[in-house]
Formats: sequence, C-alpha cells, structure tokens
Amino acid sequence: MITIFVHRNGDTTTAAQVDPAWLEPSSSVTLWVDLVAPGEQEARLLSDVFHFHPLSVEDALSEIHHPKIEPYPNYLYLILHGIDVDNRRGGFATRDVDFFLGRNYLVTVHDGHSRSIARWKEVCEHHEHVLAEGPAALLHRIVDTMVDNYRPEIDALEEQLDELEEIAILGRRQNLVRQILLLKRDLASLRRVVLPQRDAVGRLARREFPQINDEITYRFRDVYDHFVRMSEEAMLFQDRVTSILEAHLTTISNRLNVVMKVLTVISTIFLPLTVLTGMWGMNIPLPMFPGSHTAQFWWVAAMMATIAAGMLAVFWRKRWM
Repeated sequence: MITIFVHRNGDTTTAAQVDPAWLEPSSSVTLWVDLVAPGEQEARLLSDVFHFHPLSVEDALSEIHHPKIEPYPNYLYLILHGIDVDNRRGGFATRDVDFFLGRNYLVTVHDGHSRSIARWKEVCEHHEHVLAEGPAALLHRIVDTMVDNYRPEIDALEEQLDELEEIAILGRRQNLVRQILLLKRDLASLRRVVLPQRDAVGRLARREFPQINDEITYRFRDVYDHFVRMSEEAMLFQDRVTSILEAHLTTISNRLNVVMKVLTVISTIFLPLTVLTGMWGMNIPLPMFPGSHTAQFWWVAAMMATIAAGMLAVFWRKRWM
C-alpha cells in the first residue's frame, strides 16, 4: 500500500501517484511517500521514479537489516528499528523502518506495524505544518517518536531485573535460570539494536550530510542523547543480569553444600554403628555383657546411642552442623 502526502502552496494533500516533476531540482513541493509491505510495483517506484541505488532498494525490500546510515549522491538512506508491539513471542523485539531522505522528499518503507509512522500520517492529514518544515524535520519527528516508544519497554525490562534480583537474593525460588536467560537474550537484542542506532543518529547530529540543516542537527542531538542513555542502560542491565545469574547459581551451590554436609554427618555417624552391629551380628562366640540374652540387645543399643550422641556433640562443638 502506498500513501503519498504532497505539500505545496501551504496546503498538504494526498495523491494517487508520484509526479516525476515534483522531484526536479526546481520543484518547491515537499513530498512524503509511505510504502507498507512493498511489492513489485512499489519496488519499481523506488527504482524507476526515485532512481534509488539498487543496493539500497534491495535492503529496503528485505525483511530484517541492522540499523545503519548510508549517504548516496542525491539522498540519504537510513535504517532504524522500532518496537514490535505485535510480538507474539513475548519479550523484546523490534521491526526495521527504512528511510530515503532527499532534498524535498522523504520515503519510508516498513511492514505496516510502525506506531510512529501511523501517528504522523494521521497528523499530516489534519496539520499542514508537519510537512511545511521539510522532509528532514519530518524524519526527526518520526525518529523521535520511535525513540520515545522504547522507554516503556526499557522500564519493563528494568522491572523484571528488579524482581529477579530480589528473588535471587532472597532465594525464594530455584528455577530462575530459564527466566534469567530469556531476559538476558532480550537485553542482548536491545543492545544489538540500540548501539548501531546511536551511531547512525550521532552522524545525523554532526552535520555530515547536506540534507540535514543546522536546525535539524540540533534536534537530532537530543535524539542522540536518548540513544546514549539507552545504550548505557542496556550495558548496565546486561551486567546486572549476569550478576543475578551468578548470585542464583551461588545460592543453589550453597544449598547443595548444606545438603551434602548433612548427608556426610549422617554417613559418618552410621559408620561406627554399622561396624558395631556387624561385629555382634556374626555367628561366632562373642564376649557377653552382663545379663540375659535379651539384655545383650539393650547393651548394644545403648552403645550405639552413646556413640551417636558423642559424635553429634563433637560435630556441634566444632560447628560442623
């Protein structure tokens, strides 16, 4: 699906197709073309009308690409990732959005799940000022909204970290490894997406490209600061989740050591008792304790109880229990 917004003579309207005259250097038209799940026809629009480089067109039509920025002779190609709100797997996931920024146009390519683009398309239908500032300003508005959408997801990840950290410290549960590893995978995905986006937006904030003027550069500096904070949080979260995993494994190891210590004490106590019962259980004449045959049992039982009590007293005094 193609949506085309055209701003000319102070008015913003929609169009059914792109007029090649709008792309002429002398044109005063500001154009925004949004492609949702582009097919063969939309691919021809990118290559035949806008004359984008085949490599950038190929990247835009592919499903997943890492964030990056590439300058071309007449336009700027940018890939950023937005939060995936329809993620069925659960956890953290993103979808890529492709931008082609020219002198007087902005072309966006995505799969139709971008909340940021949907919001600004709705705004463009009712407010002319959005496109009046130019395509670079529109790019900033979309990117800034995409960055803002990261905050609730990062806060949710931090809440999971706090909860797992408390459980691991208090030792309430023993089956935390799966949850910790899933969270660690989400944090790795966050870091893998945020770091290259920080670098790409940082180039937009350094006035490297003719499509970005000084005013828009200042705006992108604010977006860059958001990405810097998110990248620092991603690295901090990864360190925390590693510490949580180590603390949890240490707690399990300590519990196992306590169990093994108790079992070792029991085995040590029963060792002399086993020797004693083995000796008096042999079918050979043995020295008899005073009393009848029935009294012999109570003599042996008393000896076993005395040995066990003495060993427990020694273990307790040495704090082995």
